[in-house]
Amino acid sequence: MSRFWNPILRDLKPYVPGEQPKADRLVKLNTNENPYGPSPLAVAAIQADANDSLRLYPDPEATALREAIARYHGLSLDQVFVGNGSDEILAHTFLGLLKHEKPLLFPDITYSFYPVYCGLYQIRHELVPLKDDFTIDPDDYRRDNGGIIIANPNAPTGLGLPLAAIERILAANPDSVVVVDEAYIDFGGTSAVGLIAAYPNLLVIHTLSKSRSLAGLRVGFAMGQREPIEGLERVKDSFNSYPLDRLAIVGAVAAIDDRAYFEETRTRVIRTREEMTTGLQALGFEVLPSQANFVFARHPAHDAAALSMRLRERGIIVRHFRLPRIDQFLRITIGTDAACAELVTALAEILKG
Repeated sequence: MSRFWNPILRDLKPYVPGEQPKADRLVKLNTNENPYGPSPLAVAAIQADANDSLRLYPDPEATALREAIARYHGLSLDQVFVGNGSDEILAHTFLGLLKHEKPLLFPDITYSFYPVYCGLYQIRHELVPLKDDFTIDPDDYRRDNGGIIIANPNAPTGLGLPLAAIERILAANPDSVVVVDEAYIDFGGTSAVGLIAAYPNLLVIHTLSKSRSLAGLRVGFAMGQREPIEGLERVKDSFNSYPLDRLAIVGAVAAIDDRAYFEETRTRVIRTREEMTTGLQALGFEVLPSQANFVFARHPAHDAAALSMRLRERGIIVRHFRLPRIDQFLRITIGTDAACAELVTALAEILKG
């Protein structure tokens, strides 16, 4: 421990992102990136705005982007907050809305950044065990709490929680903020955005990294009634008044407005996911029913860590978590048809020995 560190850093366990290898010619199925490029209209908008205007600060309110998001989701402008990726928005949410005397609740198996934020901001929290089938029981969240956060679909399982179950959690916790992190919602789930008008305690968080293929641009947004949104604005304006640059704003607007391209690419990902699931099941894998752009699979006769290593030897990278309850699963991102076919073929050869 450095003598220059804040004592909080001593026990902090930082988030470990998926590997971004430098080697070429890899089949990279480990970080849930979209296999298809962003909307050509988004690329064109970014190129057009890469000019002398970059000497000027961006709009601190990102009004054009918030208007585009509000149009798309049927909300008002003041119900939308934007930030530098959904991770920044989550960070502001944890600090501004989820730090209270009572504990924050979230599942024991979920996005691994959540406990990191709790450590960074010194937030008391309790893990709520998923059921044996890795689903969430809404009744488990009927207890004293200072807030609730649920990824839906969940990560890394890919399982979705029905909208009725989310509404049960919201109704049972009227005095707590309930955050629904919908990073993967466009690949099969039903968004909770439609519940915002009825529940002032709801905050829904989205990202453009997955279904809009803009992981490299770093754009996320939150939606809710005015009270939680204003809380996020107060944190943002006490931290960084210009979270989104000029190119990110114009690119994100174009991506959201290009609905045809969005529908085309997300449909392709969903189709490939179902085809790959069938292929894995034919090899004897148990595959959880995913509503995300990845699958979570295990083989009853083969160790997941060993399978991951054997795939790497063949130039195929998947994600393996050495964590209780899920250490025998592989999380496999949905790539192109060719990449997923190569994965299934490689696994078939590995299983034959």
